[in-house]
Amino acid sequence: MINMAREQRLAEVFVEIADSLIDDYDVLDLLQRLSTRCVELLDVSAAGILLADARGELQVIAASDENTRLLELFARQHDQGPCVDCFRGGRIRTNIDLRHPEAAAAWPRFTPEALASGFVATHAVPLRLRDRVVGALNLFQVSEHRLDDDDIALAQALADVATVTILQQRTLEQAHVENAQLNTALTSRVLVEQVKGVLAERWNTSVDEAFAAFHSYAQAHRLRLSDLARRIIDGTFDTTAIPFPADTA
Repeated sequence: MINMAREQRLAEVFVEIADSLIDDYDVLDLLQRLSTRCVELLDVSAAGILLADARGELQVIAASDENTRLLELFARQHDQGPCVDCFRGGRIRTNIDLRHPEAAAAWPRFTPEALASGFVATHAVPLRLRDRVVGALNLFQVSEHRLDDDDIALAQALADVATVTILQQRTLEQAHVENAQLNTALTSRVLVEQVKGVLAERWNTSVDEAFAAFHSYAQAHRLRLSDLARRIIDGTFDTTAIPFPADTA
């Protein structure tokens, strides 16, 4: 059962998401925050969100940490894993034991990579609205803790929220607008990944720490992640204005 503390936190998260859904909201930032909220609310170790681009190919759009992003990229590049199957079939897959021989047989490349990353179980939840599937939410665990029925229902609810943020009501019947939104989000993610690497090298710190500092600065100054990333890439923003990760604690 969902305890009262989690119910209260869940209500706060949905209010946070609703407040973000303004006309010019930052899809990338919203999905990034949603991935971290999934870890918090579902008591899993990591989360990632993949979206299909205009050609129907999955792309990594958000992840709770760098290790998970790299694993998601591996799954996409090798076109296998629970997330890929979930997207193609549109069905939720939960409590998958990656140590079981069936997992290795189903995903011979993905499974050993996931195990090497420290994960022993995974769950894949479709990003869907009615019969439309636009991606998948992936949850990973380093322990044997299983998701119960309430957890699974909550995971699907969070995935549904992610879907709605992408497919806004005014664009549901406009495929060309929808594809433009997806492509914009994916392009923005590429810029952010470039900046993460630049800042990590400049500060001689981890990619996760660099992104945390970058993200915090953008939020504090009400800047879209993609806009700030673009300014850093083209040299019109002085990165010394962003507090060094050691100073953000």
